[in-house]
Amino acid sequence: MLAIPLPFIAGLIFALVLHHSLKGVEAPGSRRYFVAFLILYALQGVVVGLHFGYGVKALAPIQPITASVMPPLAFLAFRGLSDASIPKPWIHLWAPAFIALSVASLQVLVDPLLLVIFLVYGTALWRLTRTSDDEVMAEASLQRMRPALRAARLTAILMFFFALSDLAVAVYAGIAGAEGVPFAVAIMNVIALVATGIYYLLPETDRAAVSPKVSALPDPADAAIVERVTAALGEGELYRDENLSLAKISRKAKIPARDLSSAINRATGLNVSQFVNNRRVGEACRLLDETKQSATAIMLDVGFSTKSNFNREFRRATGMSPRQWRARSKV
Repeated sequence: MLAIPLPFIAGLIFALVLHHSLKGVEAPGSRRYFVAFLILYALQGVVVGLHFGYGVKALAPIQPITASVMPPLAFLAFRGLSDASIPKPWIHLWAPAFIALSVASLQVLVDPLLLVIFLVYGTALWRLTRTSDDEVMAEASLQRMRPALRAARLTAILMFFFALSDLAVAVYAGIAGAEGVPFAVAIMNVIALVATGIYYLLPETDRAAVSPKVSALPDPADAAIVERVTAALGEGELYRDENLSLAKISRKAKIPARDLSSAINRATGLNVSQFVNNRRVGEACRLLDETKQSATAIMLDVGFSTKSNFNREFRRATGMSPRQWRARSKV
């Protein structure tokens, strides 16, 4: 019986983790990048597994080419979540083109080029996630924005890891020979699997949970934007949409996503997700006071999809749980 190569398992698990993290992300224009990246990542695990696990040497020239496609594809996938269109995506073909030329004519350059490609795109993706959370994940559901952002950061971290580990394997092979390379590749994948598991098991740290200071001198322009956003959320009860995203609010209010996010931040000290959730919690408080609906029914009615998120946001906004709020109103 054939053993399943560890790289295949690692690739499949990471693809499934990304797929789970990106549920609820509405980005129809860039969905093809995500699908292509997830499929390629899983297939790369098969290629590496067959090459090093079963000694299929015919895959040796293909492996670096497919590997060089993943970093730019990952960057395009997450970049596609922003409100802006991706300019000239074909430019990113430089990575596999250079690797293919090196494989065909100058193989000594393959490993250094792969190192550069992974570091360049890992840095680009990491910087993308550190600029503006709201802007980067504009098309993501507000309730899925944090998991999607974590997925982007994990992908960037793994790019750095594989860049450095591939360099270490290349140096090791040059010194000790190729016999120990399969074992080294297995160790790399074990580390990647453990890191992925730890990253998702650790409690999520949300930078937005610490509200920034509100400007001492409110800008009338910011106040006007907040007023327009408030009206947009109330129109057709948009705030009740559990898949509501910054991009949807931006289109409804007819305000650029970046301007909308910045104005709310400066004027209220909240991010967009907190601002919307305050509106939802306000309606939940009214329903708890005036109806006999269960907290779960109210949670779904006002736009929350999970109890954990509802309870956390309710406590943040009111200082008590939904049960305590309803009990208070009966005293």
